[in-house]
Amino acid sequence: MKKGSIKNTRMNAEVRKEIQSVVMNGLKDPRVSPMTSITDAKVTPDLKYCTVYVSVLGGEQELEETLEGLRRASGYLRSELARTVNLRITPELRFVPDRSLEYGAHIDSILEELILNPEDDE
Repeated sequence: MKKGSIKNTRMNAEVRKEIQSVVMNGLKDPRVSPMTSITDAKVTPDLKYCTVYVSVLGGEQELEETLEGLRRASGYLRSELARTVNLRITPELRFVPDRSLEYGAHIDSILEELILNPEDDE
C-alpha cells in the first residue's frame, strides 16, 4: 500500500477513530486525562507501526502523564484495535504529543501583533 493513497488515508482515519473510542470509553487508567483527544494516526505502509498524535487540554504535566498512561496501555489498545479493525497485521502504537494547536495559537498571536503594530518604513 502506498503512503498517501486513498486506502492508507481511510485506514489512518479508521485507526484514529477506534483508538479515540477506546480511550474515551474503555480506558480506566487515572493518568489519562478525560480531556484527551486523538488528533491523528499515521499507519506505515507495511502496517507494522502507527504514530498516534495526542492532544490534551491542560498543561505540560497533564500531557506527560497522559502519554505515559497511553504508553502503558498500548497493549490493551492494540488488542482492542485488532478486535475492531480487520487488519492483516495490528500495528505497534507509538504515542507523540500533537503541538499543532499551540503552534497555531503562537502564529495567530504573531499575526495579531503585526496587524495591531504595523511597522512604518517611512
